[in-house]
Amino acid sequence: MSEAAKGVWAMVVACVIWGASALYYKLLADVPPLEVLSHRTLWSALFFGAVLAVQGRVGMIAQTLRGRNLWIIGFAALMISLNWFLFIFSVQAGHTVEASMGYYIFPLVAVALGVVVLGERLSVAKWGAVALAAAAVLVLALGLGVTPWIALALAGSFGSYGLVKKQLNIGPLVSVTCEVVLLAPLALLFLAAAHGGQLEGSAREVAWFGRSLGTSVLLAFSGLLTGVPLILFSYASRRVRLSTLGLVQYLNPTGQFLCATLVFHEAFTLWHGIAFGLIWVGLAIYSAESLRQEKAARSLAVRASTSEMVTK
Repeated sequence: MSEAAKGVWAMVVACVIWGASALYYKLLADVPPLEVLSHRTLWSALFFGAVLAVQGRVGMIAQTLRGRNLWIIGFAALMISLNWFLFIFSVQAGHTVEASMGYYIFPLVAVALGVVVLGERLSVAKWGAVALAAAAVLVLALGLGVTPWIALALAGSFGSYGLVKKQLNIGPLVSVTCEVVLLAPLALLFLAAAHGGQLEGSAREVAWFGRSLGTSVLLAFSGLLTGVPLILFSYASRRVRLSTLGLVQYLNPTGQFLCATLVFHEAFTLWHGIAFGLIWVGLAIYSAESLRQEKAARSLAVRASTSEMVTK
């Protein structure tokens, strides 16, 4: 098997894990989202720290969390923790359809953020794709009488996360480890309060870890669930073209969507159908235009290289 094929399969497995993760968080429906998030943060920090220790790169954490990088990673940590919390909450509260919508429109929201924040220019086709995503949100807002805030917040937080990560010249494993290391003290404070009785009388029962073997194992498993697909994604990103990664990543929200409709039996109305149809058309346009631009860029690079060789 070629390296590119291995990369594609690694990306497929990562996206299937991400897409099916809704099933995992549904199993933890009795545990408050903030408690699940705290465990996910701590177990992820342990998992990533162990991987870096095996690689002999633990020292890179302290080297990375300095100066300007500290502020950038701090903001990225806030965005990814908000994204994780919203997804956990949406699954537990029966809004997985809306969560999948958020991850479908994320690429288009990321493009819009690039225009607004970085001053990037878009082709007419990509502007059309962004307009279709905006129309989908409007359709749901008017049809259901409720703005899909969860979808918008998931797409916005993940888009902002990606935007700031562009400013870091650091590998994904080190950067995510730094993020969860910064968040770990907050997670420890929450869990200490929960298990110390300071949160008694809250709306939902807390301090689930240690109460039963099954729940404890599930909470600890969050570290693997977070870390394994990220490592697979990192492996794939070094072997697969960006356009291919972009296409394969749609398996993630598709898995979430199938879990929501086929397993959780969440409502999927005519308005949802129209909105998702607009989004899927927009993504098809966006993907086709991205492929065209990448092909044109490769052709230009080949011509430039050939011209240089002739000149020499």
